[in-house]
Amino acid sequence: MSGQTLAQKILERASGHAGPRPGEIVVGKVDLAMGHEQGAQAIAPFLQMGAPRVWDPDRVVIAIDHWVPASTEGAAKLHQMLRHFSAEYHLPHFYDVGNHGICHQMLAENGWVVPGDLAVGTDSHTNMLGAMGAFAVGIGPTEFAAVLATGKIWLKVPSSIKINLKGTLGKGVYAKDIVLKVLSQVKTDGARYKALEYHGSTAEGLSMSERFTLSNMTTEMGAKAGMFLPDATTNEYLRSIAKHESHPLLPDADATYEKEYSFDMNGMEPQVACPHSPDNVRPISEVVKEHVKVDQVFLGSCTNARMDDLREAAGIFRGHKVAPGVRFIVSPASTQIYNQCLKEGLIELFTQGGAVFTNSSCSACFGGNMGIIAPDEVCASTSNRNFPGRMGSTKGKIYLMSPAAVALTAIRGEISDPREVL
Repeated sequence: MSGQTLAQKILERASGHAGPRPGEIVVGKVDLAMGHEQGAQAIAPFLQMGAPRVWDPDRVVIAIDHWVPASTEGAAKLHQMLRHFSAEYHLPHFYDVGNHGICHQMLAENGWVVPGDLAVGTDSHTNMLGAMGAFAVGIGPTEFAAVLATGKIWLKVPSSIKINLKGTLGKGVYAKDIVLKVLSQVKTDGARYKALEYHGSTAEGLSMSERFTLSNMTTEMGAKAGMFLPDATTNEYLRSIAKHESHPLLPDADATYEKEYSFDMNGMEPQVACPHSPDNVRPISEVVKEHVKVDQVFLGSCTNARMDDLREAAGIFRGHKVAPGVRFIVSPASTQIYNQCLKEGLIELFTQGGAVFTNSSCSACFGGNMGIIAPDEVCASTSNRNFPGRMGSTKGKIYLMSPAAVALTAIRGEISDPREVL
C-alpha cells in the first residue's frame, strides 16, 4: 500500500478513518468554521434542523467583509441577520464593521487555522488557509448549517496534484507571477476537486504572505484545497497568535499523486492573466507591446492586499501621480493592515498621488461594493478572477497581475512591466 498525501493525512486525522483513499467518503470533525455574508443563508436551514445550540461557539468565526459598510438594503439585512444570530447563539468571534477585514485574512492574521486542521468557510477562497498546512475548503450555506449543528462534515477524499517549484525569483517577479504561471499550465479546470500540494526549494523559501497568495488561487484551478507543508516559517508565523494547538502532518515520501507539474523560476518574467480567464496567462513583455490602456487599477483582495503587497506597490508609486483618466483604488485586506499603513504613511502616499484608499473589504474584487467598471472599460487588478462581469459590466475587461505591476500601470495609464523601474 502506497503512502499518503497531506490531504489524506489530514482527513484521516479528522475522521478517524485509517488510510482513506481518493474517492472514499469520510465524515470529519471540523476544527474551525467560518461564515461571512453567505453564512446568513445558513441560518434558516440551521433552525430547521432543530439544533438546540451551535456545536462549539469557540470554533466558529463570523466575518462581514463583502459589503462593508453595507451598500444595499439586501446587504444590510444579511449583516443584521448575522448580528442577531451571533448574539442569540453566543458566538464570541464576530468581526463586525469597525474591527474587520476580508474573512480569510482575519482567520490568517488571528491564528484561527493551524497545521493539520480541517477548516471550512462559506467562501470559495477558504483554500487560502491551506498555506498553514491545513485542509481548508469552501462550502455552501446548507453544509455550513450542518457544521454549526454537528461540528462535522462529510467529504470525498480528493486525489492530489504535486506542484514542484524550483529556482530563484528574478527582479520584479512575485508570488502572484508564480501562481499565474501555474494556472497557465494547470488551467481553471485542471485541478477540479483535487488537492494541490506545493513542494520544492522555491515553495520552502516563500513567506507566509506569499504562500497565502498561491494557496488562494488554487480555487481558480478548481481545487478542493491548496496546501503548503508546515515548516519553521509556519511555526514562526503562528508562534504568538495560534488560537489552538497545532497537529502538523506531512505527506509520506512514497505518496501517490495523480499528476505532477514542475516549474523553474529561473529567468521567468512577470505574468499577466488577460481577459476573460485567470488561465489566459501571457508574459508581461508581450502584453506591454500592445499598449493596453486602463481606466481603473485595483490593489486589493484576499489574494494581494497584505502589508508586503502594499509596501511593494508604494515603493514604485512614491513620488508619482495617478495617470490622467485613471482611477486607482487601494483596499487593504484588514483593519490591522489599514492601521499599519497609517503608521507607515502609506495612506498619505497613495492619496497624495491621486489614489482612493478605502477601508478594508472585498472592495472592487467582485464588483458588489465599489469600483464597478462600465462597458468597454479596462481594469488592472491584483485580485483572483477576471471572468466577464466579475467587476461590473460583462463587457468590461480585467487583467490580473502583481502589486508592483499594477502600481506602475496606475502611473503610466497602461499595462507596464515593473522591472523597468526596479
